[in-house]
Amino acid sequence: MGNFEYLALLGLCLAVTLPLEAVLHVGVYRQRRRLLSCIGCVAAVFISWDLIGARLGHWGYNPTYVTGLRVAGLPVEEYLFFVVVPLCAILAFEAVCATLGDVSNWLTARRKRLRERIRR
Repeated sequence: MGNFEYLALLGLCLAVTLPLEAVLHVGVYRQRRRLLSCIGCVAAVFISWDLIGARLGHWGYNPTYVTGLRVAGLPVEEYLFFVVVPLCAILAFEAVCATLGDVSNWLTARRKRLRERIRR
């Protein structure tokens, strides 16, 4: 796989989580502005951090696993990482909420049941 390993891994992440939208109808893509603002905030912070860290020499990127296309010193895959991973996380979270109902209510009920078991 060589130079496309990083891209393949990102593609696999998308392939696993994108069907959640179609199967569970979580509505992530219907809220485009919300999705873009969430991903944009995360990407802005961490891309800035990556740019600074790479320029200071704190870390680098192994040319064996990236395509070699760079923007401002960072591999294109790194920019895609900060879009794909938050998107996958949002899809996974919404899928859990759709499956279990409101997670906070579920956790509250679970804690209550655990406390009742302990008291017995």
